[in-house]
Amino acid sequence: MTHNYKKEGTWENQPQQVKRREARNRARRKALKKGLVHEGDKLELDHQGSHRTGSLDHVPVKVVTQHANRIRQPKRK
Repeated sequence: MTHNYKKEGTWENQPQQVKRREARNRARRKALKKGLVHEGDKLELDHQGSHRTGSLDHVPVKVVTQHANRIRQPKRK
């Protein structure tokens, strides 16, 4: 299956997706300040119980390896 970069670009720039990306970045910065993660450590924040749509604010997070977080992702068509 080939990438449709034009379609991906329009999806990534939708206002609700921009807000979700900002929320992910805020959570990562907060974890950096707390010392839970460090730059280049291959750790990610797992937003527990979050759905693919909606706000990520006030969603509990836990630190997991990049590998564990990517395995948990739903399969895409």
